[in-house]
Amino acid sequence: MLTMFLRLACGIALVNACIIVSLNAAQTDAATKNVVTLDRIVAIVNDDVITQYELNDHIKVVVSQLKKQGTPLPAQDVLEKQLLERLINDRVQLQYAKETGVRVDDTQLEKTLERIAENNKMSLRAMREALEQEGVNFNRFREEIRNEIIMARLKEREVDNKIVVTDSEIANYLKSQEALAGKEDEYNLAHILVLVPEQASPEQIQAKRARVEQALAQIKNGADFAQIAVGYSDAADALQGGAIGWRPAGRLPTVFLEALRSMQAGEVSGVLRSANGFHIIKLLDKRGKDSAVEVQQTHARHILIKTSELLSENDARTRMLSLKERLDHGADFAELARLQSEDGSAAQGGDLGWLAPGDTVPEFERAMNTLKIGQISDPVRSPFGWHLILVIERRNQDITRDRQRLLARQVLRARKADEAYEEWLRQLRDSAYVEYRLEDK
Repeated sequence: MLTMFLRLACGIALVNACIIVSLNAAQTDAATKNVVTLDRIVAIVNDDVITQYELNDHIKVVVSQLKKQGTPLPAQDVLEKQLLERLINDRVQLQYAKETGVRVDDTQLEKTLERIAENNKMSLRAMREALEQEGVNFNRFREEIRNEIIMARLKEREVDNKIVVTDSEIANYLKSQEALAGKEDEYNLAHILVLVPEQASPEQIQAKRARVEQALAQIKNGADFAQIAVGYSDAADALQGGAIGWRPAGRLPTVFLEALRSMQAGEVSGVLRSANGFHIIKLLDKRGKDSAVEVQQTHARHILIKTSELLSENDARTRMLSLKERLDHGADFAELARLQSEDGSAAQGGDLGWLAPGDTVPEFERAMNTLKIGQISDPVRSPFGWHLILVIERRNQDITRDRQRLLARQVLRARKADEAYEEWLRQLRDSAYVEYRLEDK
């Protein structure tokens, strides 16, 4: 469903805070008018506002998605408050992004929309028509995708790029996995998170605990877990019923793993406490993952040219075509990479070493896999920019130990990033001025 690409925590800010339209009463005195409130402010976020129109529009899309997912709907007032919190969190991030210079130009946005359409096996025009048939305003969809990209870039800059995983951490992680006898358990989970503000007072902590215990009581009384997650959880995946999906044990917080040891599929934990707040988890399924891995690896070089405010998509691609022409006429790939590439591999002549499936972004991997040994690709677009790819050689390799280290690094990095992002967002939200007016009538 195309509306899955709409991040269900965004809206378009209206210029007017409140619009009041006077309608002439046809059968009354000409001076008498009926005043109908079409919109009003439901929250003030720093120097911006969120309106009832935005919230209602957001609710309409979310309700449609939840029905299609088969998720029971929470009470209207619960859903309204939950979605307002998400709009506030997104607004705070977008404001910070604007203040700190995070931008997405129209060219970059169009490329993203084209990739979304391509992933849905249709043209951009066909995607637009399909969205409009579902009642989704394409211009609004377009701006929400822009906001999604902005927030992703903000997270990358403020959180992801600051995550460091040391060799000693990898060694300790691998040592902890040895007890699993060559296997690493994976868990399919759903969860509910009730965030606790930083430096919360005892009264605030008690209020948050009461909220999560209320959610747990409803689940124990037979309420659907996904429905309760939609209404109560502060996690980003709340609107998907709290579904986390399959996660290796190493990527889960210790507090989760301790609870999971005694749980069977279908069971729900009690209230769990972490540094960020209170949790409830539901174990959907569990499996063991064999660590032995043999894959086809590709040894490749590449040249990367990044787009920016100073270098447009068209200019970057034109520059790549010029480099490709030089290579076709005998230029040395490694030398050009050292001189032209904007990737960290430039000093090694663009050498990426041996790559296994999943080591690169899908666009890069798809293009690389179509090349013969010694062949150079045409310009390839990925989220990082424009690439030229050279395949040097291929091999089938048992990479169990190397893969274990790589997976350990990825797991530890993802775990740290998850925790750091929750903490960063909580601090950003706590530092914002927010005034609620949802209850004002």
